[in-house]
Amino acid sequence: MAETPVRTQSALRTALAGLIGNVLEWFDFAVYGYFASDIGKQFFTQSSHAAQQFLTFGTFALGFLARPAGSLVLGWVGDRIGRRALLTLSISMMGIATLVIGFLPTYEQIGIAAPLLLLAMRIVQGFSLGGEFTGSMVYTTEGSSPLMRGLVSSSTAVGTTIGFILGSASAWLVNLALPPDQVTTWGWRIPFIGSVLFLIGGYLLRRGIIETAEGEKARAIRPRLLPSLIADRLPILQTFGIVAMTNAAYYLTFTYAVERRKSLATESGELFLLANTIALFVVLFSKPFGGWLSDKVGRRRLMMALTVGVLALIYPALNLMLYGNPTGFVLGQILVAIPIGMALGLQGAMVVEIFPLRTRITSMSLAYSLTLALAGGSAPLVSSWLIETFGNPLLPAYYIMTYAIIGLAIMWPMEETNTRRLDE
Repeated sequence: MAETPVRTQSALRTALAGLIGNVLEWFDFAVYGYFASDIGKQFFTQSSHAAQQFLTFGTFALGFLARPAGSLVLGWVGDRIGRRALLTLSISMMGIATLVIGFLPTYEQIGIAAPLLLLAMRIVQGFSLGGEFTGSMVYTTEGSSPLMRGLVSSSTAVGTTIGFILGSASAWLVNLALPPDQVTTWGWRIPFIGSVLFLIGGYLLRRGIIETAEGEKARAIRPRLLPSLIADRLPILQTFGIVAMTNAAYYLTFTYAVERRKSLATESGELFLLANTIALFVVLFSKPFGGWLSDKVGRRRLMMALTVGVLALIYPALNLMLYGNPTGFVLGQILVAIPIGMALGLQGAMVVEIFPLRTRITSMSLAYSLTLALAGGSAPLVSSWLIETFGNPLLPAYYIMTYAIIGLAIMWPMEETNTRRLDE
């Protein structure tokens, strides 16, 4: 009898395999958000400041809009060829596209081709992310004990926060070390080029990982794709309820609010990047705690409680982030960082558990990608539009509250997912 792959690989190796790719993926997304104004000046130079921000955040959102296509293609790779093949391919695509952005010529050098090339690289990144994040969630959840699924699979979410921390810290260091004109001219390129280290390390780590038992079984089932997606319509809807509010609040808090305060600051804009880095460490430690606690008390029960927490806190927190000094800014972030971090830590296992095995990665990736395209990466863009249109900087808080209410309505009739078998 063939040896079961999951028995020959440690939980630490499984967790690291899920973590490393997400460090790279979200390092890039964070860096792009934190240098949005500088990138806008280089690639959309014919526009006003407001138009530059809108175009730059629109390009940021487009990376998420490309995720559904990537989820179908790379999800098919994960279900038909294997989880390991998917994870190796996705990190290679993301790493190469990120490196290319660091060397792209500007609008002044090649004209309209510059924003078009930037757009193309963002599409490649979004495409790879469509399979990476959910593929690694599936891999870590399938490769762990039922008693530790929440904790082990939270490594995927931990990787995203480490990426954001490194992105925020690198943006802070670049802004601290260089004068503003040099940051805008070339300094923003440094983190994109430096990300090649994550690409090399991640590829070498993932090349040697072992396929999960569920992955081997899924490879043998080979069901038709469209009927499987239709059959999974309920868990696809449930994924939206579980994921939308948390991710919209995350990007509002740790991308849009940071960039807005930095771009409007008359001096010491780097202080808000430093404050953001501090708050992200709170998210980092909240994620494994949320995963661990969900193993003990139930994921649905805990997720609903955390959703209520964000619903109550987002308005006062956003007020502090937009109007407070750097200390008030970081306090506002921490107010929502703990419930957001805990929710993100448990969501990986929870979403994996609601999907059947046959096309788990494809269906789950599509559901997750559609949700983040609607509610995650678009949050900075929607926030910019709301403020520019209605003139009230606190309107984005109501945007988050809407997703929280929808999520509570969807999760209310659900059953707990902790004890579900993953090989069925």
